[in-house]
Amino acid sequence: MKLTHQQAVNREKDIQDELERLKAKDNKTAEDHKQVPALLTEFREVHEHRLNLEHDAALAEVRSAAEAPKGGAAEERGVEVVERGAPSVAVGGKFRDPWDTTEVRFGRPGSESELRHRAEDAIERMPFASDKVREVSAALVAGDDSTRMAELVLASTSPDYGRAFSKIVRHNGQVSALSREEQDALHRSMAIGAGPTGGYLVPFQLDPTVILTSAGSFNQVRQMARVVTATGDKWHGITSAGVTGSWDGEAEEVSDDSPTFGQPTVNVHKGTVFAEATYEAVQDAANVAQDLATMIAFEKDRMESVAFVKGTGTKQPKGIITALTGTASIVAPGTAGTFAVGDVYGVDAALPARWAANGSWLANRGTYNTMRQFDTNGGSALWGQLAEGRKSELLGRPDLVAEAMDADQILFGDFSNYVIADRIGTTIEYIPNLFGSNGRPTGKRGWYAHFRVGADVVNADAFRLLAE
Repeated sequence: MKLTHQQAVNREKDIQDELERLKAKDNKTAEDHKQVPALLTEFREVHEHRLNLEHDAALAEVRSAAEAPKGGAAEERGVEVVERGAPSVAVGGKFRDPWDTTEVRFGRPGSESELRHRAEDAIERMPFASDKVREVSAALVAGDDSTRMAELVLASTSPDYGRAFSKIVRHNGQVSALSREEQDALHRSMAIGAGPTGGYLVPFQLDPTVILTSAGSFNQVRQMARVVTATGDKWHGITSAGVTGSWDGEAEEVSDDSPTFGQPTVNVHKGTVFAEATYEAVQDAANVAQDLATMIAFEKDRMESVAFVKGTGTKQPKGIITALTGTASIVAPGTAGTFAVGDVYGVDAALPARWAANGSWLANRGTYNTMRQFDTNGGSALWGQLAEGRKSELLGRPDLVAEAMDADQILFGDFSNYVIADRIGTTIEYIPNLFGSNGRPTGKRGWYAHFRVGADVVNADAFRLLAE
């Protein structure tokens, strides 16, 4: 068996999921029952293979430690102990130190694959990370055609870099507080991330975009939209209104049913967050680096919840309402200035079936509350009683909330046609002293963080918006 350790872990999970699916199936066929022993046999083989890989890696580490010169004690490196200077070679599908890329022959055949494998290994070992964060990080690396994501992971997840970032935050930006290894890790991260613009790369597992993806965003537009990873100032995509088929007679030349493709572009913009704290708060905080990253993530989510609805597209993402305004996707209410139950049905009917099949509703919370009052007599138009919780579906499709939408506006559409382009790699700069209006110090320090994200509608026909 040639599976790597991570591939073996993934296959074990796949087999478990398949067995769970078969168990939940109501009308099992003879073929379904036949799959169970085959899956169990495969699971045992994969599981044994994984345990052997782990045994090999453990034995290699013990042998390496036993052969080390006396007095050369290993140094604590976050979540595990890794021998200083140990050769960074693969052992049982693993690397002793995945962050040591000195042996990688960049530009040579196989170097890109090795970087990705090292990044996958680093993700398994990176400190301050939950299983969900690791899952999101692995997906970002796997979904990147280039090696930028793998290089970001390797540059900003090592225990050395984690300690360096924490010390910089706690020790007022003083690089002199870092050990030689921590300074080396810091310089590598600056070369990959912040570059000549200055600032420090936020550890990958603490990056606001990774945190929001793993922990969940209260911004429901982000939850429904198509989220992609951008590598530059623009994201370039391909869209189509769909393939049009035809019925052709026997031996007739097939008609030209090829679709017309569009090439939408989503511009990526810079968002900034400034956080400040007193000298005392920084000195007393136990986990100031993680707390700071969480605060930045929360503010980023709040900013995006407004921008993804009403953003102008100039210096900020273009909001979905902004993008649809003035297009043929606008549906006028039946009576001007009035929001009635017929308007909801009108929006639903106006959306083509190909988009409605995957459609979702979006409106202000107050708009949904207005809809509760459409029918006070419990008739056929009733959506919900005031005493009940808000319904999870409207006309059979999910309904979600965007507080930034105007009252009595309601949007229905396939949100995979609203693209959010994230550029991973948040950087943060330290401001040693903040000054008051009289030019005197205030006893506070600050951190200036900047991230990049863009958004836009790539196919307006996939939405219908009730608006005047």
